[in-house]
Amino acid sequence: MSFTKEANKVFNQAIRDYHLKDHVDTPINNPYERDSIEYSLYLKCWIDTVQWHLEDIIRDPHIDPNEALGLKRRIDRSNQDRTDLVEEIDSYFRHLYSDVTIQPEARLNTESPAWAIDRLSILALKIWHMKEQTERTDTDQEHIDKCKAKLDVLLEQQVDLSTAIDQLLEDIEAGRKYMKVYRQMKMYNDPSTNPILYKK
Repeated sequence: MSFTKEANKVFNQAIRDYHLKDHVDTPINNPYERDSIEYSLYLKCWIDTVQWHLEDIIRDPHIDPNEALGLKRRIDRSNQDRTDLVEEIDSYFRHLYSDVTIQPEARLNTESPAWAIDRLSILALKIWHMKEQTERTDTDQEHIDKCKAKLDVLLEQQVDLSTAIDQLLEDIEAGRKYMKVYRQMKMYNDPSTNPILYKK
C-alpha cells in the first residue's frame, strides 16, 4: 500500500470518529500506537478537524466578542500544535531516509513531505464537508449541483496530490531528491520577538 493510501485511510478515520459526536470538545481517542506514523497522522487530522469547526463557529456574526476572543486564542494554539506536528512528521521521514545515498544531480523539492501531507489532511476535510453539502435536503438543486461540481474537483485534486507525494517519497528514497527542513520561525508566539509582548 502506498504511503498516501494509508494516510488518506487514517485521515478519513479521524474525520469519521470526530463526527460521531461532532463537537469541538470531544476528547481524542487515537487508536494507533504512540510511536507509529499512523498515530501522528490521526492526531494531525484530528487537530485539523477540530480547528475546521472552530473556524466555523468563530464566523457566527452574532457571536459574543469575549467568546470570539477565546476561540481566536484557541485557534492560535491549534495552529501551533499543527505546525509542531508537521515538524514531527518530517522528522520521521528524515530518520526513515537517513541512510539514503543522495545522487550528485539530486534536487531540492519546494516543500517537505510533511507540509504536503498537511495539505492532504485539509483536503480530506474539504471532501468530507463538500460531500455533506451535496446531501443536504434543506437547500435548492442549484446549490447541490454546484457542490457536486466542486466535490469532483476536490476528488481529482486528492488523486493528484496523493500521486505527487508518493512520487516525492520515491525520489527521496532513491536519492533523486533530498529533504531540507527549516524549522518554524514564528515570531508572534515568541515573547522575545513579538514587540507587543517584549515591550510590556
